[in-house]
Amino acid sequence: MASILILNGPNLNLLGTRQPEVYGHETLADIEAMCRAHSAAHGLALGFAQSNHEGALVDAIHAARGHHDGIILNAGAYTHTSIALMDAISSVQVPTIELHLSNIHAREPFRHHSYIARVALGVICGFGAHGYVLAIDALRGHLERRG
Repeated sequence: MASILILNGPNLNLLGTRQPEVYGHETLADIEAMCRAHSAAHGLALGFAQSNHEGALVDAIHAARGHHDGIILNAGAYTHTSIALMDAISSVQVPTIELHLSNIHAREPFRHHSYIARVALGVICGFGAHGYVLAIDALRGHLERRG
């Protein structure tokens, strides 16, 4: 059974109350439940974590090596600033998809640059909470094709 880690960065613990006009009304717990149901329906094991601390996210990426077959990373604001997360993804060589609830390319110019995208399989953004399901399906397809 393939295993995916969904890793969420800073401020995502406030989903549902933080700028719902941008990020939606679903809480992180709602998203986790949706992801667990979708993953189970497709025979995938799922890890789910959130941290507001960059080092904790780096540690989680390192720990994924040998335990998870892929990572879905919503790094939040660290997407635009963290060379450390980019290097961690490169170092563990676990296929990673970058994910954002909002369309970062339709927002402030500083959000248009991503360090994560340089080392990710792809980027999914702008589909709200449903983006997590899209990312699970994309990663599942990648893992199946890889064999």
